[in-house]
Amino acid sequence: MFLKTFGWSFGVSAVALVVAFLYGGPQALFLALVLGILEVSLSFDNAVVNARILERMNPFWQRMFLTVGVIIAVFGMRVLFPLLIVGVTAKLNPVEAVQLALAKGPIDEPGTYAYILHQAHPQIAAFGGIFLLMIFLDFMFEDRELKWLHWFEAPLAKIGRMNGASLVVGLFALGLIGQLSGPDLQGSVLMAGIFGMVTYFLVQGLGDLFDTGEEEDDAEAPEPASAARTRPTTAVQVAGKAAFMLFLYLEVIDASFSFDGVIGAFAITSDPIIIALGLGLIGAMFVRSLTVYLVRQGTLDEFEYLDHGAHWAIGALAVILLITIRTEVSEVITGLIGVVFIGAAFLGSLLRNRRKALEPEHARTA
Repeated sequence: MFLKTFGWSFGVSAVALVVAFLYGGPQALFLALVLGILEVSLSFDNAVVNARILERMNPFWQRMFLTVGVIIAVFGMRVLFPLLIVGVTAKLNPVEAVQLALAKGPIDEPGTYAYILHQAHPQIAAFGGIFLLMIFLDFMFEDRELKWLHWFEAPLAKIGRMNGASLVVGLFALGLIGQLSGPDLQGSVLMAGIFGMVTYFLVQGLGDLFDTGEEEDDAEAPEPASAARTRPTTAVQVAGKAAFMLFLYLEVIDASFSFDGVIGAFAITSDPIIIALGLGLIGAMFVRSLTVYLVRQGTLDEFEYLDHGAHWAIGALAVILLITIRTEVSEVITGLIGVVFIGAAFLGSLLRNRRKALEPEHARTA
């Protein structure tokens, strides 16, 4: 199972490292490897969340995520997105943006590709931070039977009984960040954050809309997209328009998670080729393989707190992204915080499973 799931990732990574070596020698190979490891460490919580959504899709849309989704992740987010940001910010046409990217240059030198993209970081962080914050809030405000950090999640579930609780908290956070970002960034940060919030509700709303439409034709209609993150693998797998909306939701989540990796990569190298090889071909492929592995092994159902740990990591990443609008945060902290939450949730799940195994049979089935 392991080799079958990760075989393509190892193969693609080997090719990417060879291309990196031919392109820039041992230094380029090393940088590509570092970027790949950085992406995997930053995106482990992404894989857990992706897995919970992916298991709700039928096999066709799962394959779409692993094929078309990879193309979007590698070339869309790691190559085209930075070029688009630089082109719009510097008012360059696509050819000029590519030429500027290939010219390289340090991140602290005005006019370089890395510098221009770094200057756009506040708007990118506001969009991605608010989008991820809404995912975290909606998960935590839902009153579910299973709770991990009960002492904290139970009060949050009570707050969630208020209609529009996540929207109120999200708007308050956006207003606070806009105020703290300063007069020079306030307008652009607020606008980017609003777009992040609108994108979240738009994708969620469209998913619910298409699910409702299918319910009229099928007595066993799938659950709304907003519930897809928290249901076990035994649930009905969606298809058609509902699956397409889940696919879009997955891609937006993946894009939001990749913002910190793309920006952070420029602290290591400004070469777009190496970034594409490291973050894209190596990192994105392994994250997708890990997602499929979690689905096929039923890991999220066996270790029930992983969902919670991943969403706590999402909340932490959202806060970090919003903080980085004004204050620099080390990539080490960004990468490790997700690992810490996932690791703690995994250990908590092991202890829970051990306690359940020691319980009398009648207590477990009650």
